[in-house]
Amino acid sequence: MQNKKDIAMFLAINHLAGDQGDRPVSRPSSADLAALKDHYMKEYEDYKCKGQKLDMSRGKPGPDQLALSAPMLDVLSSQSDLSASDGTDCRNYGCLDGIPEAKKLMGGLLGLPAENMIVGGNSSLNMMYDTVARAMLHGVYGSPKPWCRLKKVKFLCPVPGYDRHFAICQHFGIEMINIPMNEDGPDMDLVERLVREDDSIKGIWCVPKFSNPTGLTYSDDVVRRFANLSPKAPDFRIFWDNAYFIHELTEERVPLLNLFSEAQKRGKEDMVFVFCSTSKISYPGSGLAAMGASFHNIQNIKMQMTVQTIGNDKMNQLRHVRFFRDEAGVLAHMEKHAQLIYPKFQLVERILEEELGYCGIARWTSPKGGYFISLDTQPGCAKRVVSLCREAGVAMTPAGATFPCGIDPEDANIRIAPTYPSLEELESAAKILCLCVKIATLEKMMAQTAGQETAPQSQLPLAQ
Repeated sequence: MQNKKDIAMFLAINHLAGDQGDRPVSRPSSADLAALKDHYMKEYEDYKCKGQKLDMSRGKPGPDQLALSAPMLDVLSSQSDLSASDGTDCRNYGCLDGIPEAKKLMGGLLGLPAENMIVGGNSSLNMMYDTVARAMLHGVYGSPKPWCRLKKVKFLCPVPGYDRHFAICQHFGIEMINIPMNEDGPDMDLVERLVREDDSIKGIWCVPKFSNPTGLTYSDDVVRRFANLSPKAPDFRIFWDNAYFIHELTEERVPLLNLFSEAQKRGKEDMVFVFCSTSKISYPGSGLAAMGASFHNIQNIKMQMTVQTIGNDKMNQLRHVRFFRDEAGVLAHMEKHAQLIYPKFQLVERILEEELGYCGIARWTSPKGGYFISLDTQPGCAKRVVSLCREAGVAMTPAGATFPCGIDPEDANIRIAPTYPSLEELESAAKILCLCVKIATLEKMMAQTAGQETAPQSQLPLAQ
């Protein structure tokens, strides 16, 4: 529990930020703020002296989660029949787009028919990269010409979002347009207007369920508006990265409307690419990735894949199907994951509330699933917070990573990844993070207060 002086000081800081409400609060001086900062810096130096190495930088499953899939490694060892349901010997060549039972399993989880699925290697990111690369070199189904021959190619990017989506665009020289996120998904008024007016906009990135990093899920209305888009570009595609499609933290199921089905009702299914993987279900380094699309898109992609590969690892596909058996088996497995990681999310949220909730200098999401908590500091503080964390031994995703080209206009958003550390490590890391938020905020307020105290009288803010 914070002492009264501490609380009063932060109420005064909020007053400087313009959030005093109906409470009369005196303005702190630079000396007052400096004294409070010194108090926190002593605590900060104590953490630094411990020499800890804590990691909240990426959404990685912890070792205990990986252990859940250990029996999968032996599931084929005692079986003499290593054939797929269509008779294909999984040890040999064949099945360009995946063995039938793997397509059925992954399609069933996504709500797509098996014939609309391609099962690849372990990485959905790889499949997304390949999809963009093919579009650049050859176009997509319905393209007037390859994207690389166009003067300009643009993608819409809901922000904050997934840094690796943005990295793909940056790699191919695709211009990115920020789309603000509302509580129910991207700003669809803006999305609809932009795609309707600009034929150089060829795609939009979406993480529709438990979005990275906010944890929000798109509403039914938002999904229907996506399915009903009327883009000026005939080769516009929705890159629907459904990475956390069954990744609830509790027994409460969070529904997401099926975009492919909604688009199909409107005759617009060619506009949709759906991606997922078992990276956070079985093994991130050796799971299954899958892509769902319309008949025309699938045929177009398979035609190009025949030059690229003879097929992906069918033994791994067979291993997954025989371990999980069916959709119910996958969902039961995910309940085990939730039991391990939900306490970690609870721990981080509790510490955020205890350490920052009383002072109003930050806000954060409380997701029902996925792998991240999104933290917003006061504008101009995120980079400093991440830098302070690093010096104290806590690795965080770089500030700005959740925006295209790593540029957060507000320098406020920080992605917290609670899953990898142990509970003990996570508690220490979360407390250090909160301490760094306080220090960075105080530094900003000290600079503002110093400027006010030295400014000419005519430049001082009016009394409230």
